[in-house]
Amino acid sequence: MLIDTHCHLDAAEFDADRDSIAGQAMQKGICGIVVPAVARNNFDDVIALGARHQNCVYALGIHPMYVDAAQPEDLQILEQYVRDNDPVAIGEIGLDYFLTNPRDNPDNTGRQHLFFVEQLNIARHHGLPVILHVRNAIDDILKQLRKYKLSGGIAHAFNGSFQQAQQLIDLGFKLGFGGAMTYSRALKIRELAAKLPLEAIVLETDAPDIPPEWVGRGGRNSPLELPGIAQVLAGLKQLNVSQVVDITSANALKVLPKMADLCTSVKVLL
Repeated sequence: MLIDTHCHLDAAEFDADRDSIAGQAMQKGICGIVVPAVARNNFDDVIALGARHQNCVYALGIHPMYVDAAQPEDLQILEQYVRDNDPVAIGEIGLDYFLTNPRDNPDNTGRQHLFFVEQLNIARHHGLPVILHVRNAIDDILKQLRKYKLSGGIAHAFNGSFQQAQQLIDLGFKLGFGGAMTYSRALKIRELAAKLPLEAIVLETDAPDIPPEWVGRGGRNSPLELPGIAQVLAGLKQLNVSQVVDITSANALKVLPKMADLCTSVKVLL
């Protein structure tokens, strides 16, 4: 059984075949698809996906790239949604210094930090893991994670150093690997995936983004590509793909424990 720990199935790119993709994923043995929110205006969409498809669950959060459009009261609304619903995690949250250098736009950086810290507080209050978006900001992320003792989570699309990976692992986090790892020229991330213990890794697509090499840059990614991504990881680690599937799925269930019953019920159906 496979678990896609990060997929934006609510995105407009899936409007024509969303339900079909979810059904096909189940037939391919993908027992869980985690759909993280990115802003207040798609909380209801990801919750609806979780209600409509047996293999879909959702996380609630405000993405760092959406904080300029967010309002302070969105944090209160997030808190209310978490109380009234059953997310598996708080996410997608974090910091992103890739598009905006903190020195060039301190106001945006300040807003990112405000929303990130407040959402860490919500996660801690509700005993939930977090799904992290981290680009060019791992050290600042680590600083906050050490301050707020959480129940772990996932560093989505991890692309840091081995030392930074180890620090996240020590804090109870798993590291998400997906389409970027499949490119033969992605030497750094492929070396990292090969070197890290398999017990620290979870699989993801980030669909419709970060398509694997066989789809091609600019193509639409989907959860249906996850078996191929698992095969690439197995090759990099020189393991049988069944080992990769079993262990990465167990890792996902460990860090997102609310998914355990869901994957059991989907396995029975299959």
